[in-house]
Amino acid sequence: MTENTAKQYDVAAYVWPAYSDAPEMRWAFPEGIGEWERVRQARPKYEGHRAVHEPLWGYLNEADPCVMEMQINAAADHGVNVFIYDWYWYDRRPFLENCLNDGYLQARNNDRVKFYLMWANHDVKYAWDIRNADDHATVLYKGWTDRADFETICRRVIEKYLLHPSYYRIDDKPVFCIYDLANLVQGLGGLEETRSALRWFRQEAERAGAKGLNLQCTLRGGNQNYSGVDGAAMVDQFGALKQLEFDSITHYQWCHFLPVKNTFANLMEMALDRYQQIEQQIDIPYYPHLSVGWDSNARFKQLRPAIMEGTTPDQIEAGLRLLKQYVDERPSLHPLVTVNSWNEWTETSYLQPDREHGYGHLEAMKSVFM
Repeated sequence: MTENTAKQYDVAAYVWPAYSDAPEMRWAFPEGIGEWERVRQARPKYEGHRAVHEPLWGYLNEADPCVMEMQINAAADHGVNVFIYDWYWYDRRPFLENCLNDGYLQARNNDRVKFYLMWANHDVKYAWDIRNADDHATVLYKGWTDRADFETICRRVIEKYLLHPSYYRIDDKPVFCIYDLANLVQGLGGLEETRSALRWFRQEAERAGAKGLNLQCTLRGGNQNYSGVDGAAMVDQFGALKQLEFDSITHYQWCHFLPVKNTFANLMEMALDRYQQIEQQIDIPYYPHLSVGWDSNARFKQLRPAIMEGTTPDQIEAGLRLLKQYVDERPSLHPLVTVNSWNEWTETSYLQPDREHGYGHLEAMKSVFM
């Protein structure tokens, strides 16, 4: 864990673990290269649409430890020292674990970039299968789980991940993030039942040798569903977070609470205003967030008009400096910021180098945090 000093920061980038040949995703990506299919197939939907994004590193298999050793070095050398892996569980079994298990965890240098899990407990519709992606009603997998399934999930997380030496901790407590608060509560049967389940999770983690848990949740704002997988936010989100005894909060994507059909600069300003409002509304530590971009048209046949414009390395650097300032002005806050993302290519929100800007996004990160 990075020491809590004014000159050191934990920069955590979300990782979308779909760039490999996962058997459980062959129904959506039959070529065996994961969602790189959509990246390669992307075409403009109108004149001037910046739809084609080519990875400078090529279409790599991120379940290969050699690939991940290279990526870990690139991240660490540019100031990204934490990966937040999107982690899935559907139909009572793990889903899309191979990039984490076979790639990152087998990389010999994974101590250079810590990791923690965000349980992406959202429903799955057809957003990953472009043949039917414009069907926004059909639910293929439900994201909520009952208590028995929840306990199975927690045991797996504890046994396989939480005690790993590279697992990220705040105040020596492993951080575990939950994406969809409403789905969590729905599956477990209500707020009281959810609080009981989360307390059980903490006890099990301590019994296994952890020094507690830092339970984190990503916030929402309204039911915008720009992603095609998101449900409505809870009506009293902050009240639920307090009752459920969460330790920290952050965001996953600006599209969850901002009108992303806008410019990066405007969205950065709106985001900072919102972060200050959050501080006034709840006394749970909030870790500030930056989203590199938003355009999910690679996943859909029809135009998705919510597109962020004006993202450049210079704009990203300016935004990161504002995030750093936010942390510096709050000395009691652990110096953690979250970024969307390391590799969300089909949502056009990535730090990895591309053919347009080269290493520009990563160089922006390095100039601010190193």
